[in-house]
Amino acid sequence: MAQKPDDRGGDPKMDAASLYREEIITDRKVGTIRMLTPIKSDGTPDTKREILYVGEAQLMTSVGALPINFEIEGKNLDEAVAHFGDAAKEAVERAMKDLQEMRRQAASSIVVPQGGMGGLGGMGPGGMPGGGKIQIP
Repeated sequence: MAQKPDDRGGDPKMDAASLYREEIITDRKVGTIRMLTPIKSDGTPDTKREILYVGEAQLMTSVGALPINFEIEGKNLDEAVAHFGDAAKEAVERAMKDLQEMRRQAASSIVVPQGGMGGLGGMGPGGMPGGGKIQIP
């Protein structure tokens, strides 16, 4: 039997006090700015909240394009356009650091044979006991 939306843990209910109208601004060369204008539930502008600007660009990698999203500081579209480049550079640097950290963590993963380490004291000249089966975490 299908569950009712009320019975689920993560009820997908929209917050009427946090609505935004989205407009896409692009120069068709470098990237895109998503301009998020706050609105009330009746669709009229909500002047009590500020317009948000979110930049989008792509980082080309050996396996294809990696989308990068980042917030842009600005009180208006003109300021957001002026700050796009700096915000994009910071986002790319953050993404590169995150990728390097993920690579470091993957490289330092310890692979333990099935059955455990055997107390380390039981290792003889033949290597680690345990049947030679490698379990990838």
